[in-house]
Amino acid sequence: MPEHNVAHFAPVPAAAASVLLLEEAFQRGDRYFRELLGALPAAVYVTDAAGRIIFFNEACIEFAGRTPVLGDYWCVTWRLLNLDGTPLPHDECPMAIALKEDRAVRGAEAIALRPDGTRIPFIPYPTPLHDAHGRLIGAINMLVDISERKNTEQSLRQVNETLEERIEARTRQMSEAYEGLRQSERRFRLLVGSVVDYAIFMLDENGVVTNWNAGAERIKGYSSNEIIGQHFSIFYTQEDRAAGVPARVLKTARRDGRYEAESWRVRKDGQRFWANVVIDAVRDDHGEIIGYAKVTRDFTERRKAEQALVESERMARGIIDTALDAFVQWDQEGIVRQWNPQAEAIFGWTRAEAIGKPIAELLIPADSRTSFQAEFDRFIAGGETTLLGHRLQMEAIRRDGACITVELAATVLPRGDGFAFNGFIRDLTDKIVAEAAHRQALKMEAVGQLTGGIAHDFNNLLAAIIPSLELAKLKLGDNPTSRYLDSALRAAERGASLTRQLLSFARKQEFTIERVEVNRLIEAICEMLPRALGPTAQLATQLVPDAGATLTDPNQLELAILNLAINARDAMPDGGKLTIATSALSAKTARDRWQLVGGGHVMIAVSDTGNGMTDEVRSRAFEPFYTTKGVGKGSGLGLSMVYGFVQQSGGNIAIESEPGQGTTVRLFLPRA
Repeated sequence: MPEHNVAHFAPVPAAAASVLLLEEAFQRGDRYFRELLGALPAAVYVTDAAGRIIFFNEACIEFAGRTPVLGDYWCVTWRLLNLDGTPLPHDECPMAIALKEDRAVRGAEAIALRPDGTRIPFIPYPTPLHDAHGRLIGAINMLVDISERKNTEQSLRQVNETLEERIEARTRQMSEAYEGLRQSERRFRLLVGSVVDYAIFMLDENGVVTNWNAGAERIKGYSSNEIIGQHFSIFYTQEDRAAGVPARVLKTARRDGRYEAESWRVRKDGQRFWANVVIDAVRDDHGEIIGYAKVTRDFTERRKAEQALVESERMARGIIDTALDAFVQWDQEGIVRQWNPQAEAIFGWTRAEAIGKPIAELLIPADSRTSFQAEFDRFIAGGETTLLGHRLQMEAIRRDGACITVELAATVLPRGDGFAFNGFIRDLTDKIVAEAAHRQALKMEAVGQLTGGIAHDFNNLLAAIIPSLELAKLKLGDNPTSRYLDSALRAAERGASLTRQLLSFARKQEFTIERVEVNRLIEAICEMLPRALGPTAQLATQLVPDAGATLTDPNQLELAILNLAINARDAMPDGGKLTIATSALSAKTARDRWQLVGGGHVMIAVSDTGNGMTDEVRSRAFEPFYTTKGVGKGSGLGLSMVYGFVQQSGGNIAIESEPGQGTTVRLFLPRA
C-alpha cells in the first residue's frame, strides 16, 4: 500500500492513546504486508472510533469510484442506498451501527452510489476494534461487491449464485489480534486470514507456500500445518504439472508483475474445481522479487451456471431447429432475427438470406403488408393486436412468388428496451388438401350409399319385370304385339346394366377374385382397343416388366380400363395420343409419394393429350351421372364405376389434369 494511504490525525480524547497505537501499527506495517493488502480484490478500510478513515487499500478506490481522503469520515466517501433505491440514513448504515453499538454487523445488503451515478450492490462486514483494555478504538470494514452475483441471478432467473461464505464473526479475535498489530504475521491473520470467500496466501520467490488463510483452507481443503512449506504446484492438475504450467505462471508474474487466469485446480481430496487465480509479484525496495501474493476464487458454480446457460441456449436452438413448424423471430422494427430450417423449407429463403431483412418482404403478400405492420404498430403503441396470442390463418408468399395458406401463432418477448416477436408458422397446404380429400371421400361415401340403395331396389324391381316380359313373349308367340314386349325387354335389360354400374360405384358389385397379371391383361385389351378408339387416336403402352399382379375381378378391371380409354378418346375430338403405362410401387414409395397404405401397389396410368379438366370438373368427376358431354353422349357413370371398382378392390384412384394439358388417371391396386 503506498505511503500516502496512511494518515496522521488528532484522535478523540477518550481513546487517544489507543488510537495512536492503532495508527502507529499501520504506519509500521512492512512493505510485504502492504503489497499483500494491495492485491486483495475486496475493498478494506479502517476508521478511528469517530468514523474517520485512517487506512484503505487499492480496491477501495475502484469500489468507491474515487480516492478516499484520509481523515475524512467514511460516510463522506460512501453514499449508501437501500435495496429499493432510497437513501439509507447515516445512523442506519452498518458501519455507523458497528461504531455506535460496539458490535459487528453481518448480513446487511446495501447499494453504494458512486460519483458517476453507478450503483454497486454489496455486503459490508464492519467489525469494531478494541485496545488491550477493551476500549473502542475504531473499526475495520470489508465491502464485498455482489454485482456479479446479482447479474447472474437476473440472467439465469432460477440460478442463485451467492458468495459461498460470509466473513466469520470474529470480533473477539479481531480485538485480540489488533493488540499485536505491530507483528506483521498477526496483522495478516486479522485482515486476510478471516476472509473465507478467497484463498489468500503468500509464496516465496521459489513458489513455496509461506502463509495460509481460512479461505484457502476452505477452498483447497488443506490446513495451514499441512500446506505451509509445500510448493504451490500441488494445486495443479497432473497434466498441467507435466506440461510445466506452474513454472510458466511464476515466470509470467515475475515478468509482468501479475498473472491472472481461470483453469482447473485440485483440492486435497483430489476433486477438481474451476478457479480464478491472481498472482502478484512482491518486490523489495530494490525491486527484487521476494515472493508472490496469490488470490484464488472458486468459480465452479459460476462456470456451471454459465455452462447451464450455454446448454439451455443450445437445447433451445436444437428444439427450434428441429421443430416441424417454421420459427421466425423479428424485432419491433420488423427485421428478422431468427430463422429456422423449417422456415427455409417452407418459404425458400436460407437463414443467411432472411436474417436482417423485413419480415413483410419475405412472407407477407404485397396487398397485406400495410395491415400486417399496423397490427404490431398498435401493440407497440400500447393497443391490442389480433395476431398475438392467437392462431391466425393467413396467406403468405414463398420466395418463388407462390401463395400458400399458413397458420401463424405469434407471441411477444420483452427484450432490453424493446420487444421481439416469436412466430411459429405452419404450412396448411397439405392439411387443406387432406381435408378436401376427406370431404370428397365422405361425399362419395354418402353418394355411394344412396346410389347403392336405389340400385338395389331398382334391381329387385327388374328381377320381377324381366322374367314377366319373357314369359309374356313366350305366351304370345308370333303375335304382332310381341314387338312391344321386345322393346320393353330391351329397356329392362338396359336398366339392369345401369344398376350393375351403380352397384359397382357403390362397391356392392359381386366380384370373382383372381390373380391378375396386369401387363398381360393390358396387352390383351390393346389388341381390340384400336377399333374402339378409331383412326384419330394413337395408342401407346409403357409397361414395366416387373409391374406384378393384383387380386381382383379381371372382367371388372378390363371394363375399368376400357372406360378410361373411351373417356380419353372423347377428350381428344381432334385426335391425340393415348398412353397406358404400368409400374410397381414399393411400400415406401406408395406411402411417401401417394399416401397409400397396405404395402406395395401396382399402378396403372391412362393418359391422354386432350382438353383436360378444370378444378371444378376434376373435383366432381367421380360423381354418378356427372358428365361434361352433350346430351345422349354419355351416362356419367363411367368414372363412377371405375371409382367404385378400385375402392372395392382395396386400392385408390387419382386424377391429374389441367385445361389444355391433357389428363392422367392412375389406378393403384394392392400387389398380390
